[in-house]
Amino acid sequence: MREKQLTDEFNIEEKIKGIKFLIGSGFAFSLMSVCVKAVGGRIPISELVFARATISIILTRFFLYKNKINPWGYQKKLLIIRGLLGTVALFCIFKALTILPIATATVIQYIYPTFTVICAYLILKEFILMRIVYSIIIGWIGIVLVSQPEFNPNSNTQETLLAIIIAILGALMTSLAYICVRKLSSKEHPLVIIYYFPLVSIPLSIPFIINDFVLPIGTDWFWIIGIGVFTQIGQLCITEGLRLLPAGQATSLNYSQVIFASIWGVFIFKETITSSIYLGGFCVLISTIISMSASKISRAKI
Repeated sequence: MREKQLTDEFNIEEKIKGIKFLIGSGFAFSLMSVCVKAVGGRIPISELVFARATISIILTRFFLYKNKINPWGYQKKLLIIRGLLGTVALFCIFKALTILPIATATVIQYIYPTFTVICAYLILKEFILMRIVYSIIIGWIGIVLVSQPEFNPNSNTQETLLAIIIAILGALMTSLAYICVRKLSSKEHPLVIIYYFPLVSIPLSIPFIINDFVLPIGTDWFWIIGIGVFTQIGQLCITEGLRLLPAGQATSLNYSQVIFASIWGVFIFKETITSSIYLGGFCVLISTIISMSASKISRAKI
């Protein structure tokens, strides 16, 4: 009886710890979004991706060395593919953030769990439930609601539509990257998976930098360093949070990034959060929870 009580107390402590890590991850990623939004209009996206990757590769390599972990892993081909997908997703997310309000871009990004379930069905042959259809419908209703306020008489309709498509593409690339992470996590250390991301991002971004380089000045350096540091903190927190909590609960908690991003959008960038954005964000959250819970059940049936 005493052993069971101690086990329950340990599990509760682990869950509380996981919750803290995931909320911390949402907070860190929201600050990364602030940095991208603040500097993205002046510095090309390729430079931001390169800077983020450079800081990440230095920090990750340090932790790999400190923990005496082989940085090259065992599934190199899949690790490189994960890096490619993650890099494309990063370009899309950063671009969307420079055009759309932070809250809108972040909410659209969180449609990725629906894509993940669909891709898992098509690629990993995971069983899919009828509730997934409901989650897709609810999620896309959310996207329409969130996007609606951006189409107003004062906006460039073509640019806004392109930004929304880019944000959705970023969510799709994120979901494919997560599929790779799911396959990699059984054999690879989380730090190795993180390490391959900047390892691929750096050479991919260099050609774009050569053609369109802008020298950062003044506070630009502060925002650029912030992108790298906050992204790394967010990645480490979400990796630990996913280890301590079930995927469905973890994903819904990580949605706290939307709340933080909305706050920064209002107070820092003077963005307006309409009722459509609130309702759309809620729809995407419900879609996310349904997708992740259904994904968990479907894997159990395989």
